[in-house]
Amino acid sequence: MLTPRQIVAQAWTITTTEPSLKRWGFFGTFFRLLLDIKLIAYQIYFLVAFLDGKEVGLFDDAIWLYGAVSFNLFTTILIAFLFLLAVEVFIPSMTDGPIIGLTAKSYKHEPVQGGFVLALYNFFPIFTVHEIFVFSGLNLLITAISILLRYGAGLTPFLIVIAIVLWSMSTVLKFLSSFAEPAIVIDKVGIFDSIGRSIKLVISYPQHVIFLIILLIMISVRVFINTVLIVLIPGIAFGLGLLLTYVFTPAVSYTIAGSIGIVMLFVVAYFFTYLHVFKQTVWTLMYMELKAQKEMDVIG
Repeated sequence: MLTPRQIVAQAWTITTTEPSLKRWGFFGTFFRLLLDIKLIAYQIYFLVAFLDGKEVGLFDDAIWLYGAVSFNLFTTILIAFLFLLAVEVFIPSMTDGPIIGLTAKSYKHEPVQGGFVLALYNFFPIFTVHEIFVFSGLNLLITAISILLRYGAGLTPFLIVIAIVLWSMSTVLKFLSSFAEPAIVIDKVGIFDSIGRSIKLVISYPQHVIFLIILLIMISVRVFINTVLIVLIPGIAFGLGLLLTYVFTPAVSYTIAGSIGIVMLFVVAYFFTYLHVFKQTVWTLMYMELKAQKEMDVIG
């Protein structure tokens, strides 16, 4: 069985040498970042308005747009927005299957192909696993706290504590289920069977828990940096737009700022593609090694 250090080295080699993994990883990372930016930007807007004592509604921007443009244009923008939102929600789950499956093929020295089939076949179970632990996301916790601050009334402190407790529990369960997605793709098992297998593997091999915790800390640092960048991208774009209004018209200024924001988003997505693919590759290789070890264990 490979040692954790060998698994990390092998995972990094696969991450940097298999271009198909980076392509799938980039699509998933880009749309995941785009969704996170929307969620965080909305909550910052609502929080600032709340601290200023202003009353704002969830659909104020849609109401303003409806009154500012023609009905046909409004309908087109709304449909495009909803379509993009659906893509942002579903595409990340669709790209994880190919990353895991192609990683396993590369590790076993098989042809690294068939990514589209892996994406379609494993989409629903992986998406379901993501949704089961959806509250483990830091962006969802921020969203929940923002909503509770605005509408929690006298129960706000209590409800925030409940939200943090639920987030903590979901994070722990997600950690124990880290091998669920590889089990779904590699062994083609059901959703809850994959979660059960993952929990059993984590508990059965305590000697690897320290390594997993270190990896989790690395991922947590990535999530923190990710959150900071998510906040900075719209802030930089908006600030740049305000600054350019002193030189150009508002339309030109915000067009330039928006274009720069999109370029920044692509750069950040490209950087985090390596981290996301590397994380999935590590879990995949670790799952394959632990599963092989478990099958050799007569007692297990």
